[in-house]
Amino acid sequence: MFGYVTAHTEALTEDELKIYKGMYCGLCRTLKERHGGLSRLTLTYDMTFLILVVSSLYDPADTIGEERCMTHPTKRHNYIVNFYTEYAADMNIVLVYNKLLDDWNDDKNGAARLGASFLKKDYDKIWYKYPNQCAAVEKCLAELAEVEKKGIMSPDIPANIFGKLLGEIFIVKEDEYSQTLRKSMSALGRFIYIMDAWDDLSDDIKKERYNPLTSISPSITESVLTMLIAECAETLFTLPFKKNEGIIKNIIYSGVWTRYSLKTAKKEKENKKGNSDSKAQNQNIISD
Repeated sequence: MFGYVTAHTEALTEDELKIYKGMYCGLCRTLKERHGGLSRLTLTYDMTFLILVVSSLYDPADTIGEERCMTHPTKRHNYIVNFYTEYAADMNIVLVYNKLLDDWNDDKNGAARLGASFLKKDYDKIWYKYPNQCAAVEKCLAELAEVEKKGIMSPDIPANIFGKLLGEIFIVKEDEYSQTLRKSMSALGRFIYIMDAWDDLSDDIKKERYNPLTSISPSITESVLTMLIAECAETLFTLPFKKNEGIIKNIIYSGVWTRYSLKTAKKEKENKKGNSDSKAQNQNIISD
C-alpha cells in the first residue's frame, strides 16, 4: 500500500532534487545503522516524505555528508540526516513489521513470518520508545483486517482507517501543529488507500480478492482521488513550513499521481491499439 508518495523528479530544480535524494539516501543509511543492512530492503519514498514534511516544519539541524554504498559503489553521493531521519527509519520498521504479521495471519506466508521474526527485536525497542504510534498502527491494521474479513464494501470505511494510521505516524510530538498535520495526513492516507485499491482492482477481480472499489463506478474514482488530495493540500499548506515547501508541493500536486498517470496512459494506448486492430480486421472482412 506504500510507494505512491514520490516526487515528480523531472519538475524539481537541481537543488531540490539534491535535497530530495539526499534525504532518501540519509534514510537508507540510517536504516542500516539502526536496524541492520537487510532493513534497507524495506526502504520507501513514503518515509522520505515524512522526513521532508516534519523537517521542513520543525527545521532541525541537518548533518550533510558524502559516501559510497552498496547501491552506488563507484560514485560518492550526498546524504542528509537529522533527528527525524531516525524517527522515519523507526516508523519504517513499524509499518513493515506489522504488514509482515498481517500477511502471515492472512495467508500463512512463511516468508512474511520469517521477516517479522527478524524485525521483532527492533520492533519491541521502537514500541517502548513510541508506544502511541505502534499501538495506532496495530489497531488500524487489525481493523482493516476485520473489514476485509467481513467483506464490507463501502470504500470510505477502510480508507478512513488507513487515513487514521498515516495521520498518527506523522505525529512525532503533540503541539500546536499536531491537529493540522494529523488532518492533512489522514486525507493523504485515504488517498493512498483508494489509489492502491484502484491499482489492484483488475487483479483482485480476477483472483476474487477483497477490493471495496468493486462496489462503485470506475468513472468516479479519479474525482474521489482529486477530492482527497485537494483536502490534504488545503490543510497541509496552512502549516508554517520553514524550507523545502516547493518539494512538498511537487509531491502533493504531481508526484502522487505518477503511477495513476502511467497506468492510465498504458490503458489508453492498449485501447487505441485494440480499436485499430479491430478496425483493420473489419476492413479485411469487407475486402474479402
